[in-house]
Amino acid sequence: MTGVTVVTSRDVNGTPIGFTANSFTSVSLDPPMVLVCVANTSRNLDTLVKATGFAVNILAEDQIDVSNTFARPVEDRFASVNWHKGSYGTPILAGVTAWFDCSMHKTVIAGDHTILIGQVEEFETTATPGLGYVRGAYVTPSTTAEAIEPSANLVVSALIERNGEVLLLDDGKGGLALPEQQVTSEGVSTALAKLIASTGLMAEPGFVYSVFEDVKHQHISFMCQTAEGEPTKGAFVPMTATGFAGISDPAILSMLKRFATESPLGNFGMYYGDQYSGEVRPVLKEK
Repeated sequence: MTGVTVVTSRDVNGTPIGFTANSFTSVSLDPPMVLVCVANTSRNLDTLVKATGFAVNILAEDQIDVSNTFARPVEDRFASVNWHKGSYGTPILAGVTAWFDCSMHKTVIAGDHTILIGQVEEFETTATPGLGYVRGAYVTPSTTAEAIEPSANLVVSALIERNGEVLLLDDGKGGLALPEQQVTSEGVSTALAKLIASTGLMAEPGFVYSVFEDVKHQHISFMCQTAEGEPTKGAFVPMTATGFAGISDPAILSMLKRFATESPLGNFGMYYGDQYSGEVRPVLKEK
């Protein structure tokens, strides 16, 4: 599955341009840099190479129409969407789950594509779940959850993040753990909704972040973000070695360490495997 992104910029006359990116990934954390790849046959390539910067807009789950608009040969793609100028001058689409406003650092010709490397000058993320794309169809967090069949040993957990911290609870064994709940016949969506509600937070479920199994259970962890409220149980801890010191489950500890590394630029992957080893598949990559 890939995330759906729209790259925006301006031509020499200040006219906004935008299109669906072939790929988007982080390059560096210090300084923060990202890259996008543009086909050499793209009509936007010359404009982008000459531009002083570009923005990457990660679309929200309710922006399928925006994705379609920027993927088709529409004369004025910005006529039907709301947007504003970022502080660095590039168009930022309204309602997206995250955006990165970048100055142009370097362009590199690589085969039949050109790589645009941008230094992140400003960015913003929200609690809105993102839009995904897999096997020729759009997917959202809700449809992903509904497609998962409940079983007697299925456990769902919520990775709830806010301002660089993650919510952890007492695991009842003297350690810390993510909020989690057994999935019943009501299904994954209902179990996840009840789990989030039990924390007392106004959080929204995002994409599946990790799927793994141990000797007793199958685990599905959903990435969530929250901007309001205080937890009725547990506490937010910093995503540092000190903050994670009390986590008792090695698999959860490994997952949260990965999340802490991926969070600064929102370049996330999904883990598939067991409690010992598996594969991380990028959420945002070439489509």
